[in-house]
Amino acid sequence: MAVTAGSGCKEGGSKSSSIAMDNGKYVRYTPEQVEALERLYHDCPKPSSMRRQQLIRECPILSNIEPKQIKVWFQNRRCREKQRKEASRLQAVNRKLSAMNKLLMEENDRLQKQVSQLVYENTYFRQQTQNAPLATTDTSCESVVTSGQHHLTPQHPPRDASPAGLLSIAEETLAEFLSKATGTAVEWVQMPGMKPGPDSIGIVAISHGCTGVAARACGLVGLEPTRVAEILKDRPSWFRDCRAVDVINMLSTGNGGTIELLYMQLYAPTTLAPARDFWLLRYTSVLEDGSLVVCERSLNNTQNGPSMPPVQNFVRAEMLSSGYLIRPCEGGGSIIHVVDHIDLEPWSVPEVLRPLYKSSTLLAQKTTTAALRHLRQISQEVSQPNATGWGRRPAALRALSQKLSKGFNEAVNGFTDEGWTMLESDGIDDVTLLVNSSPSKMMGMNLPYANGFPSASNSVLCAKASMLLQNVPPAILLRFLREHRSEWADSNIDAYSAAAIKAVPCSLPVPRAGSFGGQVILPLAYTIEHEEFMEVIKLENMGHYQDDMIMPVDIFLLQLCSGVDENAVGTCAELIFAPIDASFSDDAPILPSGFRIIPLDSGVDAPSPNRTLDLASALEVGHTGNRTSGDNAGNSGNRKSVMTIAFQFAFEMHLQESVAAMARQYVRSIIASVQRVALALSPSGFGSNVGLRPPPGTPEAQTLARWICQSYRCYLGVELLKNEGSESILKSLWHHSDAVLCCSLKALPVFTFANQAGLDMLETTLVALQDITLEKIFDDNGRKTLCSEFPQIMQQGFMCLQGGICMSSMGRPISYERAVAWKVLNEEESAHCICFMFINWSFV
Repeated sequence: MAVTAGSGCKEGGSKSSSIAMDNGKYVRYTPEQVEALERLYHDCPKPSSMRRQQLIRECPILSNIEPKQIKVWFQNRRCREKQRKEASRLQAVNRKLSAMNKLLMEENDRLQKQVSQLVYENTYFRQQTQNAPLATTDTSCESVVTSGQHHLTPQHPPRDASPAGLLSIAEETLAEFLSKATGTAVEWVQMPGMKPGPDSIGIVAISHGCTGVAARACGLVGLEPTRVAEILKDRPSWFRDCRAVDVINMLSTGNGGTIELLYMQLYAPTTLAPARDFWLLRYTSVLEDGSLVVCERSLNNTQNGPSMPPVQNFVRAEMLSSGYLIRPCEGGGSIIHVVDHIDLEPWSVPEVLRPLYKSSTLLAQKTTTAALRHLRQISQEVSQPNATGWGRRPAALRALSQKLSKGFNEAVNGFTDEGWTMLESDGIDDVTLLVNSSPSKMMGMNLPYANGFPSASNSVLCAKASMLLQNVPPAILLRFLREHRSEWADSNIDAYSAAAIKAVPCSLPVPRAGSFGGQVILPLAYTIEHEEFMEVIKLENMGHYQDDMIMPVDIFLLQLCSGVDENAVGTCAELIFAPIDASFSDDAPILPSGFRIIPLDSGVDAPSPNRTLDLASALEVGHTGNRTSGDNAGNSGNRKSVMTIAFQFAFEMHLQESVAAMARQYVRSIIASVQRVALALSPSGFGSNVGLRPPPGTPEAQTLARWICQSYRCYLGVELLKNEGSESILKSLWHHSDAVLCCSLKALPVFTFANQAGLDMLETTLVALQDITLEKIFDDNGRKTLCSEFPQIMQQGFMCLQGGICMSSMGRPISYERAVAWKVLNEEESAHCICFMFINWSFV
């Protein structure tokens, strides 16, 4: 088919593509010319005008083609490429939708069966109630006893653990698991906040009214069933709470299946509870329809076979029938059903922590959906090896994140078999100290250290503590700790830890000398759903001890952050970091420290993500701080969470006493800082007393949104928002497509408010927004223009800026088509702030 210049992509798929001349005559490319252009296209899909002229000069075969024709050919070629990619994407989406539809239909059938069962039980109980008066009073006592016995756990005789007996247990486990995965053996309810869709994690449900806690999930993954089973059976590679899984024995069955006897250890999530372990049978088999099944259960009552006696520091927990049903999906990939059902023996932990061990929501977040997320992550890495996120070394970065998490878990638990011994208390039991004089065993490497750890450092000290928090959202608190390190960290200790502990004064920690030059967050990698991300923290101009002198250097930390989504129900929030050096080698020793915050009442709805917060004012005035937007009495219930803090230090053994004193004092100072920040962030601290007014200059977000829109209408004569009546002004402004940001009228203006697009553009949050100055986001030309035009804003009321380049808080350049700035007036018609709107912005 012929194509006219500038007509867009209308070419056919043949090599004999045609092109139109300006005079209307059609000239066809020869196959040789098309082949040459294809080669050039793969090298440079979008050549500039000069590059196209250079191509004509370098390729004699193209000498009779005008540059304009070359330009049109490349335009059409790019268009065809885009169409092919879009067609491929739509086919993949269609396959996902078909598979998801199949899952939803199966789920609907399961729910209908559950409804039928409930209707039958309801009818039965109604009949029993109606017939109850007919019973004689003489047998009422016996009837009560009999009915009560129905709910007691029967005392089965010990099970035979011979090969034949194990096969019998395995078949029983398989039947029970399948009834949970696809039937109504457990009453499943939809997990709050989880909606099924082609791009979601899948269908997630939690148990209601069953023994122990249970969670169930169904989803799609782009991996073959055998690969899925291989990944999921390697539980320590994806389940961060799993310390180890040892295969004690293995035997094959006559039907082609495999039975394995496993011993598994799980870390304790806090310092307030012991760790858990399991003695398990795992059965792998293939069903008649070709589905692959991996199911597990505890072996707590067997004889005539191997067993696992109690282990020190562990409480033996029970796993009820659980596992994975993996079915091949049409067009490739797998449909997977995951069931986790465990009894964590909550009696063995303090009463305040028992909700943590009775939460099926927490189990679903930490275990069930974690399995699906890990599978989806690997599937993406296989299908898109060069995609952004984990970059070109996804496996290496994933290994680093697991290394950080494992090191932190080992520090929190302090197992004796890793070489940890507890130091005596100083009379106050708020901080626990442990020492490990064989860190090479703990970190899996030989001393002497390299990469920033002096060879003289032959021991590691860990200071850890746990504390209960009241009515503070874990995600918001963790975001503050990440973005405001100077509020809780001591710069001298950071430098001290990064270089390990050498010959330094024993009076540590030294007082803060104002040498904290600030932190720069450098994004490194993130998972596909952004529930976890890794970054490098650059601490600038830190005091570094070298040859008995303090040298200013930059310190680097490798940091892992997860659980910052306020909308995720029951999510554990973690901030784990460790000093690294410039080599960043895979075998470098890592001593992780950090924070873990776990909600104890995961059934409470998460706070609104649109809340605003003037944290600096709140920290200054304590609980007379400002009221946050969107808070109300219904949302500010008495939420509880437990925070665990663990910090590790490498040191020389002869300095143990001094280092122990330093570590105690440092962790206690961190606890005090966290308590102060938690009080400021707590909704109960903002406006819980009706008689208190917000501090001057901190209006409610709804009021500020109204001032912004009124001032825009006053100075520019048009409406900022369309269809304001359909929803609140604040909600419309929050979801506005352009970036809207407010800055103060101080000598050095700082940002005080931004809508969602503004936060995305600056790559920050409402909590950290106040640390960004106006001049920081502009380049030199932008700053000069702003300085020269700023008086115009104050005098005229508004100003229009031409398109340019600005910078995000992460240092990424941002281009914008144009910008508008206007003065925001309050109720008294006086200037409250300056508002900027960046139109059609994008990352360069």
